Formats: sequence, C-alpha cells, structure tokens
Amino acid sequence: MRAVLTGDIINSREDEGWQQELVAILDQYGTAPQDWEIYRGDSFQLEVDATTALKAAIHIKAVIKTRAELDVRIAIGLGDKTYTATQITQANGSAFVHSGTAFDAIKNNTLVLQSASKDFDETLNVMLSLASLTMDNWPPVTAAIVKARLEAPELNQTELSKQLNKAQSAISKALSRAGYDEVTKMLTYYEKQIETL
Repeated sequence: MRAVLTGDIINSREDEGWQQELVAILDQYGTAPQDWEIYRGDSFQLEVDATTALKAAIHIKAVIKTRAELDVRIAIGLGDKTYTATQITQANGSAFVHSGTAFDAIKNNTLVLQSASKDFDETLNVMLSLASLTMDNWPPVTAAIVKARLEAPELNQTELSKQLNKAQSAISKALSRAGYDEVTKMLTYYEKQIETL
C-alpha cells in the first residue's frame, strides 16, 4: 500500500528560510520529482510506503515548527498507485485521490488521514486531532528536540543531549512537554493497523 502526503506551509511568507529545510527532509524520504515535489511556492506532495507515512508527516511538522512563525497542514491519503509519472504531481491512484480529498476538507485540523476504510479513518482522525492539540503548540526548541529524536531513535537521552549540546534534563522535559511518548504510541498503533487494511 502507498501513501501520499499533500501539504502546505502555514504563514510561509512570514519566514523565507523554511524551503531548504523542507527539501532536506523530503530528500530523506525519496527523490524529486518522482517521489516528492514542491509546487505553487508553499505546497508539497510526497509519496512513501504507507507504514512510514505518519512518521514522515510528524517529522515534517517537527522540522517546520522549529521556525516560530510557521506550521504545516498535511493530509495523508492511503491506497494504491495506478499511474506512475516522472513527476509525482502527475501520478494517480486511490492514494492520490484520498490525499487530495482529505486535503480539500482539512478545515481547522493540521493533520488528517483518508483511506478506503471509514472505521480506520474515524479512529485515526480522532487520535490525530488530539495529538495536534499538543503538536500545533510545539515551541521551536521542543520541535528541534522532537526532530532530533525522530531522526536518531537509537540514541538514548544522554547521547541525544550530547548531540544537541543540551542538558539531559532539558531533553527529557522537552520530550515530555511534546507528548513524545504518546506520539510514539500513536505511531505504533498506526503501523499495526496499516497491516490489517
């Protein structure tokens, strides 16, 4: 199963420096323009395996939230890919359709999901809206620590504190404030459920 993330940067004109960081993060998940593309200035699309889609969305959010003025809206569409093109924005399949439909209906949420299963979508979207209550309010320092944690899950907090040149207690408090354990539980739940779809 494939996943397509369709997103746009909120308040993109407030801070011009985000684009390089977004490119760097999208590059970790694929190659432009086949797997990802930035278009219309502040919109982007990324195709990944369905199991990594939610982690990729949270990772992108953490990167963008390291800049105080910014946030990001992301719609995850799950399904198949029936047409491959040289540019992702020209590819097609139910994953693309679901992503577009979910993005058009995103309203006040910053992270939504759509698949062919209404039950799965309902459960996950409740979880995502609750998680967003915390994630939408990550201050830049917290977002930077979440980003580092997602990029190096094998490091313990002491190793992470050395890497970030911060006290271990500061790392621990930031991850706690960020709801990192709860976010991790949600990711685990999502990955298990994906296998049943």
